[in-house]
Amino acid sequence: MGYKALTPEDLVISTDSVTATVWSNNNPTLQTYFTSSVQVATTTAQFYYSVYNLVTSNSESALQFDVAYCDSKGSGSLWYNALVPGISPSRTSYGQYRTLILGDENASFVFGNYSASYFYALPIERARYKQSLLPGTTTFQISGSTSTSKLTLTDDSKVAPSVTFTDAGRVFNLVSGSAGTVNTSQNPNGWAGGTSSASGSYGWFLPDISMILLNGAALDAPMANSFGIALGTGRNSNTNDTNPAKVIEGLQRMAYSASSGWTLNSEEALSSDFVFVRAQNSEFNYSENPSFISGSTGEVVFNSFINNPQTYITTVGLYNDVDELLAVAKLSRPLPKDFTKEMLVRVKLDF
Repeated sequence: MGYKALTPEDLVISTDSVTATVWSNNNPTLQTYFTSSVQVATTTAQFYYSVYNLVTSNSESALQFDVAYCDSKGSGSLWYNALVPGISPSRTSYGQYRTLILGDENASFVFGNYSASYFYALPIERARYKQSLLPGTTTFQISGSTSTSKLTLTDDSKVAPSVTFTDAGRVFNLVSGSAGTVNTSQNPNGWAGGTSSASGSYGWFLPDISMILLNGAALDAPMANSFGIALGTGRNSNTNDTNPAKVIEGLQRMAYSASSGWTLNSEEALSSDFVFVRAQNSEFNYSENPSFISGSTGEVVFNSFINNPQTYITTVGLYNDVDELLAVAKLSRPLPKDFTKEMLVRVKLDF
C-alpha cells in the first residue's frame, strides 16, 4: 500500500442537471385523473382534492397532485363557524399559499396584469420528483363544460424577458401554448403573449416548489372574445361549491376526448467531486504484500522484484488528514505498474 498527498489541482467540482419524468411509472404524460371517494367524503375535501393516476382500489394507484381552491373572501366553501362570516377553508388556503409564495399577508397574486382574488393551487406530490420541475416542458389541456371550449397551456420560461422571483423561488406565467412555445396567433384582439387581455395570464408555474396556480378569473371567462373556458367557479357564500372537482373534470374531458394529457418533467442538480489520482513512473512500483518477502530470511523472493519490479493496482482509497478511510474506488480490472508506466485514475464522487 502506498500513500500520496493530493494537491488543489487534483480536485475539481462539477454540477450537472439531470431531467426525468414526473408521473408514476416514468410516464411522460398523465392521461387519467381519479379522485378517492373516501377522501372526497371527508372534511379535507373542503381544502383540496387528491388526484391519482389509477382508481384507488388498484394496488398500483399513486397520488400525483392535489387541487385546492383558494379565495380571499372565503367564498365557495362552508364557514367554520356561522357566527364568523367568510372564514372558511378556501380563505385559509388562500392565506397559506400567499404566505408560502409571496411571504406577505398584504400582498396580492398578480397574474400578468390581473390582480386575482381567487385561484386554484395544484401542488405536485413530493414523491413524484427529486428537486424541482423543469421549465419549458409542461403542456396540459383543460376545458369547460364541453370540450369545444378548451385551452392548451404551458409556461413562458423560454420567452420571458427576465426571471421573476418570490419567496417560493422562480415564477413563470402560464400562457396559451405548448412545451414552452407561446401561442400568439390571435394577438392583439385576444392573446397578447399567450395571455388574455381581460384577465391576464392563466396562472403561474412555480418550478422550485413544484406547483402550478391557475387564475380562476381567466378560466371562468367565456371563450368568445375573452379566451377562457367558462369553467364555472362557484363563489357562493357559506356553500360547498366543490370547485376542485371542476378543474379535475376539465382535465379529464381533454384527456379522454383528445387522447392527450398533462406532460411534465422534473430536474435535479447533481454535484460531483472529481479526484485525479496520479501515479508517476517512479511511484507505486513496489508492493508491501508479504509474498514479495521471504518469511524466514526477510529477503526479496525474486531478484526481478528488485531491479524490475511490477505491481498491479486494483483499488484507490481516499483518506483524510488523520488517516481515516473516507471512500474506496475499485478499478474495473487490475492495472500493471512499473518504472516504464504512469497512471491517472479519475475518481467521481456524486452527492
